[in-house]
Amino acid sequence: MKKVAVLQSNYIPWKGYFDFIAAVDEFIIYDEMQYTRRDWRNRNKIKTPQGLQWLTVPVRVKGKYLQSIRETEIDGNEWAKSHWRALCHNYGKAPHFQEVAEKLEPVFLGGEYSHLSQLNRALIDWVCETLGIKTRITNCWDYQACGGRTERLADLCMQAGGTEYISGPAARDYIDESVFRNRGIKLTWFEYGGYPEYPQLWGGFEHGVTVLDLLFNCGTDAPRFMKYVSKSARRENA
Repeated sequence: MKKVAVLQSNYIPWKGYFDFIAAVDEFIIYDEMQYTRRDWRNRNKIKTPQGLQWLTVPVRVKGKYLQSIRETEIDGNEWAKSHWRALCHNYGKAPHFQEVAEKLEPVFLGGEYSHLSQLNRALIDWVCETLGIKTRITNCWDYQACGGRTERLADLCMQAGGTEYISGPAARDYIDESVFRNRGIKLTWFEYGGYPEYPQLWGGFEHGVTVLDLLFNCGTDAPRFMKYVSKSARRENA
């Protein structure tokens, strides 16, 4: 039994994204999908004393932005210093900021990222390594995809040797379950609910912020406040 998931890359995603990765055996980044503005592809939220704040990576768009995520170029490099200053300013007093920031800073400021997918992948890989997630991560262009929207997902799953496809709940609006059933692939819906709260700076608790919030506040204890990451670690050590 091999579990496969297919999802677009996001910028420093929230903890649920990494639980999704940890819940499967292979995670395929689907950045051939169209880039969408005001979405999670190039931005995410942090907590500040004044409330939630967006960190947004500036990108170049063509016309009506009819381009894939993979084709989307980053506009300049000043954003990196600005985002890093925001993280230092708002999380500098977090219990585990120094130990996490020491390893994260080179990824943020030392990388030369020309495209959004490249940046997102570097940060996703770093977070997975930090959390101990061993899931194989591949790109959709490592495989051939054809057919309609659901057919493409099912084909990617089959080419990866998957027998079970794990889908995010938002995909219920468009996925044709019969496509997976006809291919003998089990379709399972991932649920994000039920997360415990963890010690967090700046007012009321917020689940939907970047995973960096969890890492800065909890350090190596971060998996305790996730569901599948902790299970993945136990499987790896078994």
